[in-house]
Amino acid sequence: MIARLAFLLLLAGPALGFTADQRLPDPAQEARAVELSRELRCLVCQNQSIEDSNADLARDLRRIVRERITAGDSDPQILAFMTARYGDWVLLKPPFKLRTVLLWFAPGVLLTLAAFGVWRFYRRGGNRPSEPVAPLSQAERAQLDALLARDGEGR
Repeated sequence: MIARLAFLLLLAGPALGFTADQRLPDPAQEARAVELSRELRCLVCQNQSIEDSNADLARDLRRIVRERITAGDSDPQILAFMTARYGDWVLLKPPFKLRTVLLWFAPGVLLTLAAFGVWRFYRRGGNRPSEPVAPLSQAERAQLDALLARDGEGR
């Protein structure tokens, strides 16, 4: 009975989110793998590192990192391999290049534009019209009263 329960739990492990990444036997290499995994973005989760993500793609990327470490690649070589394969987007801290300038400056530009818009809105006085509204003339008042009376009869 206990063996059956243990077997069922093993089968249900991936469905419950339990994943067992294969760790490197050398603790120094494993520490390198973890550090590198913290620098790489999960392409599915987008704002999580592959170390923190449970997505299948993140697990595959962690496996690739460990394979490259085992093959003897240096950290810069592994990062270069990943960016060649997935682009600068895979890095949580993308390099400053002409292609990534929007990633670096867009938040500041958007924040500045939003602050300028709010400043202009309140400087103008919010929703107040820029010119005072003229009062209704006698003819307009009579027309409005007729419309309101006709609307009241329809109810």
